[in-house]
Amino acid sequence: MLELRIEGRSFGLPVLGEIFTTICQGDRICLLGPSGIGKTTLLNAIAGLDGAMPDAAVPGRNKMRVGYLFQEHRLLPWRTLRQNLAIVGAGDADIERLLASVGLAGYADHLPDQLSLGMARRAALARCLAIQPDLLLLDEPFASLDPVRATELKQLILDLLGRYPTMAMICVTHDARDATELANRLWYLDGQPACLQWDGTIAAQSGVESLVQRLRTLDQVV
Repeated sequence: MLELRIEGRSFGLPVLGEIFTTICQGDRICLLGPSGIGKTTLLNAIAGLDGAMPDAAVPGRNKMRVGYLFQEHRLLPWRTLRQNLAIVGAGDADIERLLASVGLAGYADHLPDQLSLGMARRAALARCLAIQPDLLLLDEPFASLDPVRATELKQLILDLLGRYPTMAMICVTHDARDATELANRLWYLDGQPACLQWDGTIAAQSGVESLVQRLRTLDQVV
């Protein structure tokens, strides 16, 4: 579906090292690693938002539809939810359906500032789904949400993944429990420059937290 052939990326100091892997249909990948290690940088490279990253580093990306839920919702604040979804090509019927699918039926004519953070993040997720993505990128989608709202959003994402079984997902998170609940594959990014210290399927969900704990305690090059 999509290959990564990243041979290294530097912003004055090394950020990403060699990353060679493949993303397949139906992959549910949780990407963990220390704060500031380069997880968002890797997501931006996959999305094509890093202009210094050559196209050859992510062959096949131009043939895919990629939805990206950023840490900030990035909805246009002067436009209603209806208008925000229309900008990416959603028709009226699609807009109502998409908002209903994320629990925002009846909110089409609200402005983003009239929503809570959790609601705005769900609206941004609806905007991602409007393009019918082959790959959904989620950058810390549960950050700054209280436990109840985080659980609600997590369940919503699970429901959407069940509804679109061929869609692949990469979710950046700091919580191994998210991988236990959402993922069938785990990436762990660490080192300087950062590389995938772990890239494997999750065979036993009960062992994810202990695996991540072991990875966190490995001696890495500093």
